[in-house]
Amino acid sequence: MGEFDHLGDQPTVDFSAPIEAVARHYGGDHHPYSLIDRLGTRVDDSLHEDLLQRDPAYIARLRPLLDLALRYFDPEIRGFDRLPTEGPYLVVGNHSGGIYMPDYWAFLRQWLRERGPDDPIYSLGFDFLFSIPGLGTHARRIGSVPASHDSAARILESGAPLMVYPGGDEDDYRPWTERHRVDLHGRTGFVRLALRQQVPVVPMVAHGSHDVIIVLTRGEELARRLGFDRLRINVLPIVAGPPWGIAPVQLPTWPLPAKVTVQVSDPIDWSGYGPDAAGDPDVVRHCYEEILGRMQADLDDLVAELPHPVLSRVRQALGLDRQKVSIP
Repeated sequence: MGEFDHLGDQPTVDFSAPIEAVARHYGGDHHPYSLIDRLGTRVDDSLHEDLLQRDPAYIARLRPLLDLALRYFDPEIRGFDRLPTEGPYLVVGNHSGGIYMPDYWAFLRQWLRERGPDDPIYSLGFDFLFSIPGLGTHARRIGSVPASHDSAARILESGAPLMVYPGGDEDDYRPWTERHRVDLHGRTGFVRLALRQQVPVVPMVAHGSHDVIIVLTRGEELARRLGFDRLRINVLPIVAGPPWGIAPVQLPTWPLPAKVTVQVSDPIDWSGYGPDAAGDPDVVRHCYEEILGRMQADLDDLVAELPHPVLSRVRQALGLDRQKVSIP
């Protein structure tokens, strides 16, 4: 298989399409009793808060909780020393694990260990997340900001690194049968951002994180029919797992124990193209295919090394790995 042969399974990408507008509006007057409109208005209000609310002291207090929770997945971060010693730069990852995202939390913990809470790193999150009482405040205090080109540019211009998951909820809730596939869903905004800002891009992939949740279907059609796509919620997944069996994702299942491995790759430097290349569809296409190919190759290597993350973690927890029991 060639380096980019898997692109045939990606959605068709219009590399000449204009960049998404920064300003978005979720509320409306479609119906006086519309729950979607009411939620949209709440999202609109949340987006007017201060962007930079990261709280190092709050993050430091979270570390013991992260240590405790992550013992369940025994995560391993590889190549952390490949990150530039200072920002700005983009960390581009595959989105996995549904609401649990053990790879994200494992990377954040490693950042705290290596760089400390005072060294900032930010991440982009769903707009809707920031409208949820309590959860939105928590997200902002750990360094998450609403996902937009304007927010991303401001973070990078401040000199800080930024984590992005271009595949969004479609990647985060890809079916379990596609867990070994990097799905950036044809989104090239991060490429244009890196070119405009002239910052290096660090590919990062997670393996095992998408084994903790069994997604049967994304539920994209259901999300559209219910109008949730107006809130940029493009999926309403159906998942399988204890205690509900088969259920919508709004009824969280217990995450399966899986060995989570995160691989950080060498930074990619596209600065030689110059900032104007962000408007060149050929350059954007080349950069998109380069990083997608790199990420898929890294994930393929991790899968070949550890094909059964759940079985491996269970056997490790039971001490069977010390007996060198082979995994069929």
